[in-house]
Amino acid sequence: MHTVKEAAQLTGLTEHAIRFYTDKGLVPSVQRNPNNIRLFDEESINWLHGVRCLKQSGMPIETIKTYVDLCLKGESTLQERCSLMREHQEAALSKLEEAKRHVAHLEQKVALYEAILDNRSPDTMNPANWAEIRHMHSDVFYSQEHIYAGS
Repeated sequence: MHTVKEAAQLTGLTEHAIRFYTDKGLVPSVQRNPNNIRLFDEESINWLHGVRCLKQSGMPIETIKTYVDLCLKGESTLQERCSLMREHQEAALSKLEEAKRHVAHLEQKVALYEAILDNRSPDTMNPANWAEIRHMHSDVFYSQEHIYAGS
């Protein structure tokens, strides 16, 4: 049997994370001694490794709990577990596409800053200057009518 500290050393998780995961019911085989101290056998260590793996994939705790509960029901839940992984994969791919859009936007901003630093463009990045340069970026600025029309 392993203590929380030993489980942390074996899994690479922090002691805090291990306590959190056990409190959330993600380590169903964790045991307690008469003093209510958590004790981890090899199965508990395996659950911790599994939780760590899922957490590293970006899976939310609630979804990991669903996965754990399905695993406890056995092989009859293989299809549900596969579906859960597919849904998580699709969510991760969606986040990746969003991150790509963010990077593309930031690349444009960095290029603009470089132009400003090279004195090829006025400082259009500072909102304090926008009243003076509104004519340069009319596509970015909305008219008051447009703003109020959407209210």
